[in-house]
Amino acid sequence: MVGPSQRPMRVGILGGGLMGSGIAEVVARSGHVVALYEPIPDNRKGAQKRIATSVSRAVKAGKLSGAEQETLLGRIEYVDELSALAESEIVIEAVVEDLEVKLDFFRRADRHVAESALLVSNTSSIPIASLAGAVRNPERVLGLHFFSPAPVMPLVEVVRALDTSDAALETANRFVESLGKTPIATKDRSGFVVNMLLIPYLVAAVRMLEEGFSTREDIDTGMQLGCGHPMGPLTLCDFIGLDVIYAVCDSLYEEFKRPEYAPPPLLKRMLAAGRLGRKSGRGFYDYAEQPATSIAVS
Repeated sequence: MVGPSQRPMRVGILGGGLMGSGIAEVVARSGHVVALYEPIPDNRKGAQKRIATSVSRAVKAGKLSGAEQETLLGRIEYVDELSALAESEIVIEAVVEDLEVKLDFFRRADRHVAESALLVSNTSSIPIASLAGAVRNPERVLGLHFFSPAPVMPLVEVVRALDTSDAALETANRFVESLGKTPIATKDRSGFVVNMLLIPYLVAAVRMLEEGFSTREDIDTGMQLGCGHPMGPLTLCDFIGLDVIYAVCDSLYEEFKRPEYAPPPLLKRMLAAGRLGRKSGRGFYDYAEQPATSIAVS
């Protein structure tokens, strides 16, 4: 939360999906002012509804008062023009995990925001240097990797690129702390800290199932009861989204060329069949009767 010695910042967010709307809620709840850019009308309405629903749940749980709910929602403006982000001091990109899409957003945002504004990516695997080269003043570009669901998960990876300045890094760390999150520092390499450790574990479980080594239930139960994990790896894959897992695998393999990072063939075939995990209603398990959600990484 913004402390007495701090002032609210103006924060722009690119993308109104699960991560963009979750980050917007966190930022507004902490006292900052948000302009959420989402050019597609249905997606913009979806982001507004998603945030309103999440905040209402917080009120019902006693975590927010009715007055705080109204104030929080009033801090978020939903916009369809990048020019509305002109006064933003930090711009956080939270669009699909695709380098070309992110580069396009960075180039366009760079034309509309002040040269002093931080340009930040929420990427879970793409090297920040790839994005920094597309804008003026690459020293103001870094990564802030939030975890999903952003209002709940307490960690943010702070990714310093080759040209990121000390001043930008200091501002970013203060900003993360103002959100009530814990920042951890990581160098700019694909996967950063968490996904570098997590993805090989998840992929090993997919390969184990693919090879008929064990059933999906026994793989998951083994890690839950044998290692004390809150959910098994295949369930976690479904929560994260198999498309996200595949994209991170691709990014890791492209950078390191190590076989443990290569996406298993089973994963590719599941994506071709539209089985993306919980958000599509089916992945390694069937979620047809359950609401879509996401957890752990983005």
